[in-house]
Amino acid sequence: MKKSGNQTSVMDPGLGQGGRISAAGSAALSRGPKPLGQRIMENWQLYALLLIPVALTVIYKYIPMYGIQIAFRDFDPALGFTRSPWVGMDWFTRFFKAPTFSRMIKNTILISFYGLLWSFPIPIILSLIINQVRFAKFKRVVQTVLYAPHFISVMVICGMIKIFLSPSGGLLNLILGTQIDFLTQSEAFRTIYIASGIWQDAGWGCIIYLATLANVDPGLYEAAKMDGASVFQRILNIDIPELLPMVILNLIMAAGGIMNVGFEKVWLLQTDLNKATSDVIAVYVYQQGIVDAKYSYSTAVGLFNTAVNIVLLIIVNKIASKASDVEFV
Repeated sequence: MKKSGNQTSVMDPGLGQGGRISAAGSAALSRGPKPLGQRIMENWQLYALLLIPVALTVIYKYIPMYGIQIAFRDFDPALGFTRSPWVGMDWFTRFFKAPTFSRMIKNTILISFYGLLWSFPIPIILSLIINQVRFAKFKRVVQTVLYAPHFISVMVICGMIKIFLSPSGGLLNLILGTQIDFLTQSEAFRTIYIASGIWQDAGWGCIIYLATLANVDPGLYEAAKMDGASVFQRILNIDIPELLPMVILNLIMAAGGIMNVGFEKVWLLQTDLNKATSDVIAVYVYQQGIVDAKYSYSTAVGLFNTAVNIVLLIIVNKIASKASDVEFV
């Protein structure tokens, strides 16, 4: 400790040779962190802004969870939530014994799994390719063309698919020289669903990967070039390791929604002839809950679907945390 005039300073080994902190600073460090209330008062503007999204989340996400109890009741709107008779697991048992139960589970899992298998790597590959483009103007044009389909509504997309696959004048039939109505072919439904999803969302999905690659130190590329590394070697040894944590994180999130097949597109593309592969849980919940007004039954089916997603999320997260240092929950 040294004293100079009225100021006392303390040698701090963490600051290196000649490093000093004032006595006031030393006292502040010894007191520890400020109380929560004081920190809130000092940054009250930020906490005030935080109240808005927190309030919206509570109102639209948490309060409606009170209605989940109708999955265990024979809900009657005239009696309300609490006065409707309790039936326990009856609605779940009815769903498990439904004639189409195994078909819906199979279709939901297969569409999600194949969609994840084929569509998940595409944004990664696109981001790696776009990142190698050095002409800024051409790069912006390519990104715009790839992003554009994401902003087209699902209804318009489905209309475009029906026109493209029309047996009379559809582009695909003109190319193949056939007159096949592909939307009535149950074996073609998954391919149509997944391929259109890749076209619509692949460009938008690569944005987060491009943002990650933008943070790579350019000096790494220069050093690799000086060492004689090819483009492929730079991608393999610089870009891919940089993307790996984000890839694993996105994979965990995707696995948590593997049972959530998009309702709108399936509903709009579904026909009586392709139900063998297009009959999924999301459409079944809509038909039972909205069309047939079986509120308790549809809530039970939806709750089952959510529970499976949570289990899958936990399993994939544990596997990912053991395989790497990335963990989501």
